[in-house]
Amino acid sequence: MAEGSPSHRMTYGGYLRLDELLELQDGPEGYAPAPCNDEQHFVITHQAFELWFKMILRELKEAHQLINQEHVEEKSLPRLVHHLDRVTEIFRLLANQWKVMETLAPQDFLAFRDKLGTSSGFESWQMRELEVLLGLENEQRMGGMDPLLHMRKLASEGKVSDKVLANFEVTSNAPSLNDALGAWLARTPVNGSLPGQDGDEEVVAAFVESHLGVMKRHGEEVIAHIVAIGHGSEEQVRPRIEAATEQATSFLKPEGEVSRSRAGLLFIESYPELPLLSWPRRLIDSFVGLEQSMLLFRSAHARMVERMIGRRMGTGGSSGVDYLDATTKYRVFVDLWAVRTMLVKRDAIPDVGHPEFYGFAIGQ
Repeated sequence: MAEGSPSHRMTYGGYLRLDELLELQDGPEGYAPAPCNDEQHFVITHQAFELWFKMILRELKEAHQLINQEHVEEKSLPRLVHHLDRVTEIFRLLANQWKVMETLAPQDFLAFRDKLGTSSGFESWQMRELEVLLGLENEQRMGGMDPLLHMRKLASEGKVSDKVLANFEVTSNAPSLNDALGAWLARTPVNGSLPGQDGDEEVVAAFVESHLGVMKRHGEEVIAHIVAIGHGSEEQVRPRIEAATEQATSFLKPEGEVSRSRAGLLFIESYPELPLLSWPRRLIDSFVGLEQSMLLFRSAHARMVERMIGRRMGTGGSSGVDYLDATTKYRVFVDLWAVRTMLVKRDAIPDVGHPEFYGFAIGQ
């Protein structure tokens, strides 16, 4: 039959493989009785989450491939931002998707909850893999759980496939996005100086000391102003102001040595008007926006579960809402948030050294 005949025409249902997709909402093979309306709603909502997690992993792995390089080309930064911004919007969508779950009344859920057995959302290997890919440290997890060891255990029990475990192994053994971001920030040109150049350490150290000096001078101005308007005594205010400067010093000079990645981060955030730093600044903000959207997603998840089952134990044996509340404290891109505490207004810091280095490139 001719290729252009009606039987060979691509259809909407054929392109999306809808016949197969719409057969996947009735539970595992041999599952009985058939899901009621509320249970099918529960299944569809979670399947939608997993489909979006698949897309998130794809986007994050594309971003990882771009930034996990010894040299990241400037033209790659808009693509990186695009990948991260898409993930941010997906997590915003997923945070709102919990509202659909909230239409399931507590008694409606209890009617089929026992049929879930010991299955738990914690077993979502895609969610665990994207956490590892981002760079979530095991120390932050409750009990310091190692997700790779857990995944190996599930694979040995036949609960995840060899393919899933293999993908998880690859992700776990590669530098995380946070690792790659830190390496990229460490290569930031600071006042025209690049890593490995003669005198680079001195240039970066001078930039850090200059910034800390500005913070100290600004702190003295703040103390004088607060005392002058009668909003506190110097004895009350000075410890708080000096603590902020001490925290900045510890951040920029951990163990007394300048951290070049943190210095690079501070430099980018301090001079956002420089053309060469405009996309790096957007990239940093994209990572922050991504983490913020994940925090809102986790918080919405915890409140939905509390609304539905209160503080009872989770189906998988976890502490339920207490566990979910603990996940809302997860932070990966800690430095990107912390640096904002030590920024000072632009006209208080010196102009950048070698400004010509940071101008627009002019094509020939």
